[in-house]
Amino acid sequence: MSRLSNQIALVTGAANGIGYAIAAAFLREGATVILTDIDEEALTQSVAGLGGAAHSRQLDVRSESDWAACAGWVRERFGGLDCLVNNAGITGFIETSGPHDPEHLDMESWRAVHETNTHGTALGCKYAIRLMKHREAGSIINIASRSGVVGIPRAAAYAASKAAVRNHTKSVALYCAEEGYPIRCNALLPAAICTGMWEAMLPPPGETREAMTSALIADVPLRRWGQPGDVAEAAVYLATPGSAYVTGTELHIDGGLLAGSAAPPRPASET
Repeated sequence: MSRLSNQIALVTGAANGIGYAIAAAFLREGATVILTDIDEEALTQSVAGLGGAAHSRQLDVRSESDWAACAGWVRERFGGLDCLVNNAGITGFIETSGPHDPEHLDMESWRAVHETNTHGTALGCKYAIRLMKHREAGSIINIASRSGVVGIPRAAAYAASKAAVRNHTKSVALYCAEEGYPIRCNALLPAAICTGMWEAMLPPPGETREAMTSALIADVPLRRWGQPGDVAEAAVYLATPGSAYVTGTELHIDGGLLAGSAAPPRPASET
């Protein structure tokens, strides 16, 4: 049997990358999946080839009114929600002017990153709890990052936002347990996953880009880029009854990066 049969799942930031891979994996496992994204055109194109159990809805995760309207639509159309994946997130490198280092950081850029990553995740949890608490079981999966565990010198806003996602995951898990709600909340911490987010952090194609890419992979014990599907399989596990005793925890999907490899800061003259 499919592991997610009869489940209603919602994935944010699902037009591409990790979010799309998670939605596709959930569909393969028998779930009805609502893909959401702020980019309605990209979302429509992505959903087109996924089949009848895939539904789309534009959602700006920064907006509480959007979340409230989406939650009302989900309740009316599907009766509730069994799984939420808070995947929508930005680094700020593409979406804001920056800079993002601690000394020179631009506060508008800082706020923009937190509005999506931190506030968007908190709002998703808020409305998911309301949609799940009367269901048989619910699973909230927050996409954090290795960057929320270690410092990132020139991505301070992103690192701080993902650290907040990690901690909020634990607060949600404990709150739901205290209230007696049948809802678990866990975080996935990807790193070195090959998605479009890396484009803004790498130089244009050429020898410099190849050298930087090789250097990045050299730090990964498994010696390869992770793929969105690697994250998707972990999300499937956290959505299924097989993880029924797992809440408030974190699963690293980083090829072994945090198992002990070290990357000492480079002097400014080398950056």
